[in-house]
Amino acid sequence: MKRLTFKDSGLTRAEYDTLKKLSTPAKIQDYLDTLAFNYEKKGETHMSPMRVMREGKAHCIEGAMLAAAALWIVGEPPLVMNLSPKMGKGDFDHVVTLFKRNSLYGAISKTNHSVLRYRDPIFDTPRDLALSYFHEWFLPTNGEKVLECYSDPFDLSKLDASWVAAEEDSWQVSNILSETDHYYCIPPRDWRGIRPVDPIELKAASTPEWIQTNRRP
Repeated sequence: MKRLTFKDSGLTRAEYDTLKKLSTPAKIQDYLDTLAFNYEKKGETHMSPMRVMREGKAHCIEGAMLAAAALWIVGEPPLVMNLSPKMGKGDFDHVVTLFKRNSLYGAISKTNHSVLRYRDPIFDTPRDLALSYFHEWFLPTNGEKVLECYSDPFDLSKLDASWVAAEEDSWQVSNILSETDHYYCIPPRDWRGIRPVDPIELKAASTPEWIQTNRRP
């Protein structure tokens, strides 16, 4: 895998070195955990890794892109995968960054919830990894599980590197993920047998990591 060089990244030397120091998935996740959650108070954003570092906040796809850039810099594929909930449930897609260790998949994840987080590299396939989020992804109102499908992983190194340091929002990445092939977690006919989470699980998952003042509770 060809590394993303400083020259091609479009970043300043300090920005490039910041990402270069995130040399393992765990270090990348630790860095993402220091970033406040982007509540998009001024409208929807898809900030590049450069803008995320400058503004100190991110939501899931923004965190996934930063993680992908950091992996690319150290010579690992910048793979991202989309996870989609059932339509009409008032929830949003979630994007994670995949990595491999000894042929097993793990995931880096920026989320504001106590669930849908980092995954250790213990999964044989992207599907196995995606299914690990199934039980955790439920509506906060009634505990209904809603993870419907997951995408093929997409390698961001197939694009030119302009998304890494773009000043404008990177809608291109979001659009590509939405158009990538998706696969059902379970056949639609089998949703009738899915049990909501119980009250103690609902309560345990109710605390956000960041409140809208960009402070931790």
